[in-house]
Amino acid sequence: MKRKSNNEGSIRQRKDGRWEARATGGVDFGTGEKKRISVYGKTKAEVIKKLQALEYQIHHMEQIDPTSTTLVEWLRYWLETYKMHNLKQSTYVSYRGYIEKHVAIAFPFMKLKDLTARDLQEFYNYKIANGLSPKTILNIHRCLHEALKQAVLEHYLTFNPSDAVVLPKREKPEIEILTLEEQAKLMQASYHHRYGIFVRLALTTGLRLGEVLGLAWENIDLRNGTLFVRQTLNRLEKIDYSGIGTKTEIVFQVPKTKNSIRSIPLLPFVVKWLQEWRNIQLSDKAIAGAAYQDMGLVVTNPIGGYIEPKTFKCYYNQILSMSGIGHYTFHALRHTFCTRALENGMDAKTVSAIMGHYSVAFTLDTYGHVLDSHKREEMMKMENMFSIPIQQQSYPVVVTPSQNGFILTPIDFSDLTLKADNIQYGISCIQSEITQKLTSSYPPSPTPTSEINTNPTEFIVMINI
Repeated sequence: MKRKSNNEGSIRQRKDGRWEARATGGVDFGTGEKKRISVYGKTKAEVIKKLQALEYQIHHMEQIDPTSTTLVEWLRYWLETYKMHNLKQSTYVSYRGYIEKHVAIAFPFMKLKDLTARDLQEFYNYKIANGLSPKTILNIHRCLHEALKQAVLEHYLTFNPSDAVVLPKREKPEIEILTLEEQAKLMQASYHHRYGIFVRLALTTGLRLGEVLGLAWENIDLRNGTLFVRQTLNRLEKIDYSGIGTKTEIVFQVPKTKNSIRSIPLLPFVVKWLQEWRNIQLSDKAIAGAAYQDMGLVVTNPIGGYIEPKTFKCYYNQILSMSGIGHYTFHALRHTFCTRALENGMDAKTVSAIMGHYSVAFTLDTYGHVLDSHKREEMMKMENMFSIPIQQQSYPVVVTPSQNGFILTPIDFSDLTLKADNIQYGISCIQSEITQKLTSSYPPSPTPTSEINTNPTEFIVMINI
């Protein structure tokens, strides 16, 4: 029998009818021996295909040849070797998507050593021209930059080409905000749905959907009215040995950033809502009996289990339909909370901490439009502080009779001299002119009548302003 070379796999059919292929690769660090890795399939053809993929991966994980390794091979190796256990599962899945759905399609045969900054720049430019958002471009770049930095550290590259590219500016996200009227209608409708409390909770705390679904009772202090965000619930792609697959699973994980792990003070009526919901759960438990699964979660189905994000979105859409306000994403509730907080004078630093933003600057940049309108409203309150106060004054007007009527000369407003046929009409006009002028200038002190020289035919009339 021909001896199998190193890493060459073997195939056999098991007693249970399934086919098994085995290959040797890598080191079992517990024993120091070569690892034997198995893959399984229903048919021989299926298992041969899996074996080929496994042997290809083993070969390229054990041997990185800087002269022949492609960019995609390096990225896959880097992700599996250096990042699988250092990233949140959601971030890992995102990175894998960037590699497989973008980079692998654009650079299927590009050698790692041949990659240039121009290649990356043209790649980014092409993606932008074809509608990919600047945010996604920046995320792809972050993944590539980390991988290429590792290649430089291991001397597979002398320079990181991603350092030389010009990145697009990040666009401000378009945010949806409910009006006060829509907010009131949604709140009202939420009281007619089992899960309406969690719509109200999001509106009054700014929680994300994953944060709401991941809430545990141990993270809520009802006595002191404080909620702690310490885990999230999401459905994510599974990570198998090869890092390739489309199956998904429910994942409880800590929030992505340290700022997302936070405490939120609860309003008294929110505490009351949660206490009422706790009583509903206790009723569910009594009805379900042994079938009840007490997972310690806040958001649960009638038998105590978690609720999928997709399922909860269906419940949320039902409440939206009942409210009649049209469609808003669940995330719009978070934007609405932040907007209302700023509108009501909560300082930006406190808002940023409650929202779990990475910086106050991000909060101000994202919700600047709210502050702009709020600043205008607040500025208008200062109008009276700087307006010129007009006190009632009596100003002398010299009236000179003429052949065609009268000439009226206000001594303190000489530029307003007026001719009139009727003295009463003339005085009324002079009074209006002076009043108008005083809206934009400080009123002068009236000249005493004793200081005014008049002709024998002239006389003085006092007008009140």
